[in-house]
Amino acid sequence: MGLNESMFAVLQLGYFFLPAYVANMMPVIGKDWLKDLARPVNAHWFGGHKTWRGIVLGVIGAIVIAFVQSRLAPYVGTFSIAPYRDWWLLGSMLGLGALLGDLLKSFIKRRLAIKPGASWVPFDQIDFVIGGLALSSLVFFPGWAAATVLLVMSFFLHIIVNRIGFALGMRSTSW
Repeated sequence: MGLNESMFAVLQLGYFFLPAYVANMMPVIGKDWLKDLARPVNAHWFGGHKTWRGIVLGVIGAIVIAFVQSRLAPYVGTFSIAPYRDWWLLGSMLGLGALLGDLLKSFIKRRLAIKPGASWVPFDQIDFVIGGLALSSLVFFPGWAAATVLLVMSFFLHIIVNRIGFALGMRSTSW
């Protein structure tokens, strides 16, 4: 596989996983929305910053992105690797999986007495990828090699996006 083919494959994976990326960012982007849902899912298990608002917004955001991708599918051709017949299910599984991966990581951090918001590399960067891939595999799985590329790519993207969010005042930490 040449460099151009490799770059194309990486972009295809990013496009496929876009609903999960959006789901992972929605709790930060929508922190001032849906105030009634700003209650913690379970402060003892996951920390007080994991809220129902984040879950709802994340899943909705992922479904919206999957819907847009389903409408773009005839125009993007082979760029899209996932089937969008059941776009709502794929979006739901990518979004919910990403957020459940994050919740599971937070649960483990609480059990290990790692404070909420404290850095836990590499799990802070890949938890949502593992969850998103696990749950979306019920609908579509891109293969183990692609999953590995997504993990590595997402690790670095997560760091870059968080640093940008920190610089813009959207995040209180740079990780």
